[in-house]
Amino acid sequence: MSNLSEALKSGKFVVTAEIGPPKGVDIEEMLEDAELLGGRVDAINVTDQQSSVMRLGSLATCRLLQERGLEPVFQMTCRDRNRIALQSDLLSASILGIENVLCLTGDHVSLGDHPDAKSVFDLDSVSLLETAILLQQGRDLAGKELKGSPRFFLGAVVTPGANPLEPQIIKMEKKVKAGAQFFQTQAVYQPEEFERFMQQIKHLKVPVMLGIVLLKSAGMARFMNKNVAGVHVPDTLIEEMDQAENKRQQSIEIAARLIKDMKPLCQGVHIMAIGWEKMVPAVLDAAGL
Repeated sequence: MSNLSEALKSGKFVVTAEIGPPKGVDIEEMLEDAELLGGRVDAINVTDQQSSVMRLGSLATCRLLQERGLEPVFQMTCRDRNRIALQSDLLSASILGIENVLCLTGDHVSLGDHPDAKSVFDLDSVSLLETAILLQQGRDLAGKELKGSPRFFLGAVVTPGANPLEPQIIKMEKKVKAGAQFFQTQAVYQPEEFERFMQQIKHLKVPVMLGIVLLKSAGMARFMNKNVAGVHVPDTLIEEMDQAENKRQQSIEIAARLIKDMKPLCQGVHIMAIGWEKMVPAVLDAAGL
């Protein structure tokens, strides 16, 4: 059983972080960042062609982390592969010893660096979860029997700041029914909003990990407010970043404050540093984790 699964079951406040594979085969910096995170987090998410930008694959990267004693979370999007390839990659992950799988539908290719690529979306996040459960039961989507069954700890994502929120909760309920065993959220910057969300989903009795994206500038915050659905950075935080002489230090302070405020409401935190991975230990120190 995965360490992440054990940690969540034990009631420990769990910490995960995220790395993005490089656009190319020079993996030195990525592995340095992963090693830095390894001593401080319970698992490391590996993004899968994040924002539809072509990069080194998540599965190979997960294996590299595992070889270094780091526990990966294999992110899988449905955008680029049909059900045959998705099932094959799930089986491949299993024989490589990778149990944690985060199931995502994926961003549209128009957002990325290959806008003329053909999207697949044969499955979505809910049907991918159902597929993983079916494989664990020893059959594939064609009803064929497997020779040996995989084992997974399955996760999904949710956006607490969505407006309206009801469709997100309905989708979350579907994901739990399909097999999701934990959730990582989209970035949250408003504790009151997160508290309302957690109250509305408490009947699901599933671990939720608060998502925190490190703010790099006021401009980044404004961009997210305009372009990232379900994310709202309050004006007060934008002003803090705008007026800060040391943007990195201010970003650390804001992230730590948010984690402290929302820690009593959830079972863990997922930090998305987006290039600032080396700052994650400082965030955790400031948050008392």
